[in-house]
Order: sequence, then structure tokens, then C-alpha cells
Amino acid sequence: MTTPWIPGEAEGDTRRHAPATLRNRMAIADVLREVLPFAGTVLEVASGSGEHVAYFAEEFPAIEWQPSDPDPAARVSIAAWCDGIVNVAPPLDLDASAAHWAVDRADAVLCINMVHISAWSATLGLLAGAARVLAADAPLILYGPFLQADFPTAPSNIAFDESLRARDPRWGLRQVESVEQVAVGHGFALDRLVEMPANNLLLVFGAG
Repeated sequence: MTTPWIPGEAEGDTRRHAPATLRNRMAIADVLREVLPFAGTVLEVASGSGEHVAYFAEEFPAIEWQPSDPDPAARVSIAAWCDGIVNVAPPLDLDASAAHWAVDRADAVLCINMVHISAWSATLGLLAGAARVLAADAPLILYGPFLQADFPTAPSNIAFDESLRARDPRWGLRQVESVEQVAVGHGFALDRLVEMPANNLLLVFGAG
């Protein structure tokens, strides 16, 4: 499996580029318009290149966006993409699996394409952390490829899962039901499951 990142083309450009961002950001934004509050703070966990948060900040100017990533190079890229965007805070060093986050409160938590390219402990930490910081009835939104019981898996997702596990046995597509079971234990309920382009899903969890 090749890296999802493409370095900036210009000399000295610290921005990374994830090609999938251009393909999915509009579809994700369409759902966010229905589930995000009009105003408040949205914490994005595992912001990666920073392209998503830069795009969403322009689409939702009344929201304060808080990007984060545990990778220093990713945080540099995030800051570069968001330079000059007034409603994006500097990226935080945040490990989803950590017992404590450098955030006390958020009005929504968004996580795109992390669950399948990290250890299961990161998903467990994400759900626990979201339960700690989210305001009452605030949404937790996950996007990416998932598996579903009693639902055929696209051949492309099967191949993707195999390539992920070959790269790191801790990685791989997660069962929606497994994520939901842990989420319920933290007081969440799966409010919406939205089919997205390229055999991805968007899961919206609210108060249980």
C-alpha cells in the first residue's frame, strides 16, 4: 500500500496532500450541514494533512474549528493549509488513545479516516475522549470505510482491508456493530448511518 500523502509541490511547501480529500469533502460537508450546530467549537481528531478542516472552516464560518494530530509533520501541514483562516485554531498535539486530551469541551467531534489506519486502542480512546469533552446532545461523527454484519462488503473494501492488515496487523476495517457497542457503553447512540461515495460510511452518534 502506498502512502496517502503527497508532499507539497513547491520548494519549501510544508503542506501535505491527501488525494481522497478532494473526492469526499463535499459529500461530507453536505451531511455536516445537517448535524453540526450553527456555531460552537468542533474538534477534529486526526486532522492529517489539514485539507479537510481548511475546507470545512470556509464552508462553516460561524464554527470555531480545532484541528489536532499526534504527528508533528501533520501539524505543520495543518497550520500551512489553515494559514489566514480566522476560525481555525492552531493544531493540537492530541493522541486519540490518550487518557487525557488537551481539550476540555467541544460542541462536536469529527474524525475522518482514522479508525481503519490505527490500532483498535485509538478507536477506544476516541470514543472515551469524545464522551469526556462533548456537550450534552453534541454529535460524534466518524467517516471512513467500515464493515457491516449481514451487509455485502464491496470487493474494493475487502482488498483495502487486506492491504491494511498486511501493512500493520493492528489496522483494518472495523465492524460498525463493534464501534457502536463501545459507543453505547460511553452513553452514545448511533443516530445516523449515511452511505457515502467510494463505499464509505458516515456514522453520527448522539446522546444515548
